[in-house]
Amino acid sequence: MTRINVVQFAALAVIWGSSYTFIKVAGGGLTPAQLVLTRVVLGALVLYAVLRATGGRLPKFGVVWAHIAVVATLGMVAPFLLLAWGEQRTSAAMAGVLIAATPLLTLAAATAALSTERATPRKAVGFGLGFVGVVLVIGPWASEAGSIGGQLAVLAAAVCYALQTVYVRKMLAQRSIPPLVSSTSQVLMAVVLQGLITPFFAWKTPHLSLGVVASIVLLGAVGTGVAYLLYFRLITDLGASNASAVNYFVPLTAVLVSLVTLGEPITWNMVVGTLIVLFGFAYAENRLGRKKVVTPAAAAE
Repeated sequence: MTRINVVQFAALAVIWGSSYTFIKVAGGGLTPAQLVLTRVVLGALVLYAVLRATGGRLPKFGVVWAHIAVVATLGMVAPFLLLAWGEQRTSAAMAGVLIAATPLLTLAAATAALSTERATPRKAVGFGLGFVGVVLVIGPWASEAGSIGGQLAVLAAAVCYALQTVYVRKMLAQRSIPPLVSSTSQVLMAVVLQGLITPFFAWKTPHLSLGVVASIVLLGAVGTGVAYLLYFRLITDLGASNASAVNYFVPLTAVLVSLVTLGEPITWNMVVGTLIVLFGFAYAENRLGRKKVVTPAAAAE
């Protein structure tokens, strides 16, 4: 991981960690479908403006757009709806923490689908510890963090993210599509797909308070536009499993932001579970007090 990758990784963790608070606030004035449609429209505007400013072009019509439609469904439409619905029934902090399951799910999917990203014993043990941490965070014995249904919806979103990451790596990464072009194409496709299904969801008159407007603008422009550009860059540079590991660090910012802005309760099991998750990731990546020896062959790879 290069220095610029570290900066991108950290920025993405902060942006996505804050997004769960924005979803919570925006959900107070919009239905899940309205929230998702507005979010992807704003994200598309930002990315398309940057694409045009840099002279980039969208892919030509063909089979690549079928792959883009799959990725847009798995990475935006489906998980965005699940998160918007789930956060009406659980806390923003809990939602951010539960997304830490994404690297575990990505490891399983990558092991099954990608011959270049097999699970090593160290990764299996480390990600297994992460799973234990996620279960501890959920704490089914605690009622203050929301309903099990809301938490399961967030976990379903994590499944979608894992499948999207592996699908991008398997079907799109080898096409050498620049990250900006890839992310712009997918958000534009998400606008089309969400626009088609929104009429089939419940509708209510939006309640556009200052907090709702600010949250949805930040969620769309930064949490979708900027964040997805960073994420697809990391998938290209680091691989599916390593890129998805950003979700192990999202809980830290998610919990801190929700604590400061929403005053949501932070329970002992959320803190201990998050520490176990982070320890599991550090063990899986062999970062516990040992310097990784990089051979010329490994560096070239």
